[in-house]
Amino acid sequence: MSNFLSMLLTPEFFWSIIRISAPIIFATLAAIVVEKAGFANIGLEGLMMFAALSGSLVSYYAKSWFWGLLAALLTGVLMSLLMGFFAFKLKTDIILVGIAINMMGSGGTLFLCKVITNLTQGKSMASTTGLITKALCIPDINIPLISSIPFIGKVISGHNLLTYLAFLFCLLTSILLYKTPLGLNIRAVGENPNAASSVGVSVLNIKYIAIGFSGLMSGFGGAFMSMAYAQGWSLDMVAGRGFIALAAQAMGGGECLGGMLSSLVFGFAQALGIKFSAIGLDSNLASPIPYAVTIIGLVIFAIVRNNRIKKQHSAAALNN
Repeated sequence: MSNFLSMLLTPEFFWSIIRISAPIIFATLAAIVVEKAGFANIGLEGLMMFAALSGSLVSYYAKSWFWGLLAALLTGVLMSLLMGFFAFKLKTDIILVGIAINMMGSGGTLFLCKVITNLTQGKSMASTTGLITKALCIPDINIPLISSIPFIGKVISGHNLLTYLAFLFCLLTSILLYKTPLGLNIRAVGENPNAASSVGVSVLNIKYIAIGFSGLMSGFGGAFMSMAYAQGWSLDMVAGRGFIALAAQAMGGGECLGGMLSSLVFGFAQALGIKFSAIGLDSNLASPIPYAVTIIGLVIFAIVRNNRIKKQHSAAALNN
């Protein structure tokens, strides 16, 4: 047991937690903003898959990670706005639209990859991942001074650019929601769209902005997966992170700080699963660890929320 703890209490393990948590944080922020606007976007998984594919392919053909990142962001935004068009304009159920995007994110990306790269299905799983070299990946950043600090420097420094942006966007998104007129409008539409409309707020425009923001964050998450976490795209490489983000949003109470901390918990669970696999545990036992933690976390969140609601009802009854 002591040997296993010594393997966990290393800067490399904590570094891996932060790295693994980054795409979950992006998707969690996407889920938080649309939840504040009064609806849910369960298509985050599919959006991240499309963004990951477009980012890796454009980076390869343009020979520039910058254009690949831009392509991933545009893909996420445009596809999310398309979701909004079907949901808000054509009145399609937003949940069904999200399910469709997730299904397309698996089979549709494989089809596009085969059409664009002309690789067979068997080769695409290996060769497409290798399309991007290290030079075409989004760069890592070593922070001066901090990198020389014992233990902490090895944990904080040396991460990918998008990893630092993920934590920065937690702060910026919180400021957006609570310190700007746009954030006030988003929260007003989510709480009472009729009241917001009565004071001149365009409910439809705010919902488009919210879902567009979720697409932008999904684009960052997808780009991270194919241009930082791995060198290229592979089938289902997002591996449920979009759904885990929905759980992180719920566990975090729909707030940026809570969502970030919940994402770190899931990052810890995934890093733990990888560590278990590295020491010889059967992968069939190690791989479900993050999803088991997701279920446990949601159960705990539901219990806490129900207890809170009961206390509020009890307090209201006493006041009456």
